Amino acid sequence: MSNWVSLFSGGKDSSWALYRALEEGLDVSRLLTVHPAGDSYMYHTPATELAELAAESVGVDLVEVSPDDFGAADVDDAGAQGDAELEPMEAALREIAAADDLDLAGVTAGAVESEFQTDRIRGMCDRLGIDLFAPLWQRDPVELAEAMFDADFEIRIIQVAAYGLDESWLGRRYDADALDDLLALREEYGVHPLGEGGEFETYVVDGPHMDRRIDLTYDTVWEGDRGHIEVRDATLE
Repeated sequence: MSNWVSLFSGGKDSSWALYRALEEGLDVSRLLTVHPAGDSYMYHTPATELAELAAESVGVDLVEVSPDDFGAADVDDAGAQGDAELEPMEAALREIAAADDLDLAGVTAGAVESEFQTDRIRGMCDRLGIDLFAPLWQRDPVELAEAMFDADFEIRIIQVAAYGLDESWLGRRYDADALDDLLALREEYGVHPLGEGGEFETYVVDGPHMDRRIDLTYDTVWEGDRGHIEVRDATLE
């Protein structure tokens, strides 16, 4: 049977790609989480340390790529850094296919609008001779958000960095009410309804693809015009 690897951060977009893949009957046998060392052009960065709990709840084996695998810290050009950041992911996929003797069919990805990320992931898939399942790609962001709500995803906002988003958003549930507020902020400040420009980051703590909800205890850290939650404890309910 052909196996799929889900590129997974635990955020809403990669979680939705995983969920849609499972709904389509794709045999997702691994989650692959990348832990960047710092700011990243390619990857969701906050709260990736929760991936192990999320994988346990989803019931799919997790493969993790650590910051030690990155060699892009001294690259100044964004394109070159994006290419360099992709290398450990591609190496991990080659190792998964080789070590486990899998028939690797493809990867899932949660890209919505970023051609920077998607072009690189497509190129990687071409080199590996595998397919890309990207169910969010170029879909209407409001329709995507509403689909997540309809599927009973419980999504929490864990980082904000945009005009109009203050400390009260940290830890807030991303739901229909939050979306209405974000659409008002889009009119005023240009905030993307899915946070596609890095305006906010999320984590999925429960959903139909998960057996147990992730319970978070956290502090909020506010830095004047941006902030994030700092997880103190996380458990499966």
